Amino acid sequence: MTGPTLRILAGVLAGLVLGILAGPASRFIPAAQLVGGIWLDALRMTVVPLVFGLIVTGIGQTLRQGGAAITRRALLSFVALLAVSAVVGLVMGELLFSGWRLAAPLGPPAQAMPALPATADTLRAMIPANPIGAAAQGAIVPVVIFALFFAFALGRIDAARARAIGDVLAGVVDAMLVIVRWVLLLAPLGVFALAFVVAARTGFGVGAALGWYVLVQIVTTLALMLIVYAAVALARRGSLAGFARAVAPAQAVAFTTQSSLAALPAMLAGARTLGLAPAQSGMVLPMAVALFRIAAPASIVVVALALAHLNGVTLGWAQLAVIGALAVVNTLTIAGLPNQITFFAAYAPPAIAAGVPIELLPLMLAVDAIPDMAYTVSNVTADLGLTSLLSDRESTD
Repeated sequence: MTGPTLRILAGVLAGLVLGILAGPASRFIPAAQLVGGIWLDALRMTVVPLVFGLIVTGIGQTLRQGGAAITRRALLSFVALLAVSAVVGLVMGELLFSGWRLAAPLGPPAQAMPALPATADTLRAMIPANPIGAAAQGAIVPVVIFALFFAFALGRIDAARARAIGDVLAGVVDAMLVIVRWVLLLAPLGVFALAFVVAARTGFGVGAALGWYVLVQIVTTLALMLIVYAAVALARRGSLAGFARAVAPAQAVAFTTQSSLAALPAMLAGARTLGLAPAQSGMVLPMAVALFRIAAPASIVVVALALAHLNGVTLGWAQLAVIGALAVVNTLTIAGLPNQITFFAAYAPPAIAAGVPIELLPLMLAVDAIPDMAYTVSNVTADLGLTSLLSDRESTD
């Protein structure tokens, strides 16, 4: 774990211990609520511009990579398998979080999408008649839909103008990330205050809840790895042992560094061990490292479900579908950036769109370094597994 991560984790632990000792009658709760609320709002203010900018610039970069047949095939495979990941997260989260909640919700739920009776009305509500107004109200789903239309429309206009607009939005994203870094400098204080309030109200329950949340994330990630191994075994007709040996060095690097990029050389060596064509693996693997983080949609969905269960929010099928869809979109567009920096931009919008309070989200950020090792191992396993499957099909064309 890095120094900032350890400081954030220390802030959470200190807040939990002192909150439990103080109890629900503590006179320090209002002050802690104020400090934690201000810090959380400082992070919230970056979410809408970050989400819009990252979606538009991320799709622009993806479209520019979509030339060769294997590249298009890889991109379609990324989307399909990330959707599978989101479904796995929904199934595992609903199964393992059943009946799980804190005794005292932290506050009123975030603004939810309106529950409209007809499908036509629901679809119409998702198309923003006023995108600026939707952004001002924090309506995430209309903002995401407008960003998707805007990004694909840029690909149809003059290339020079599109690049100019993309450069402006890239600058907006960079500025927002600087603000996030500034806010995260105060993360130990912010998470301390939030943890203090939760622990004071719920006692030892919050510690057990966080521990169970970490376990669910790890179990869900391991389930994704088993799916990857099963897919390789079926497609490569019994060569699972060879694949396991080839990917093991990359898994070791991923576990120790928590970085898929650092594991890329080991993955390329694994591709050579599997006998994959260098031209194909050299194209697909870097794309996979940048765009295909198979653990991310499941992790985002698990976070949203955990927040819902902890706050006693019941989610319908429409809300679950929105959470899953946004998890896939965020994974594809928020790529190549440190998880701590983009955590709120990736994890907050699905919860907000479903009407789930996000006050506990910073505590999950604090403990995310623990399952992050499993995330990275799963990601590199899927990267090499998908490259193996695509290369096998490409060689038979």
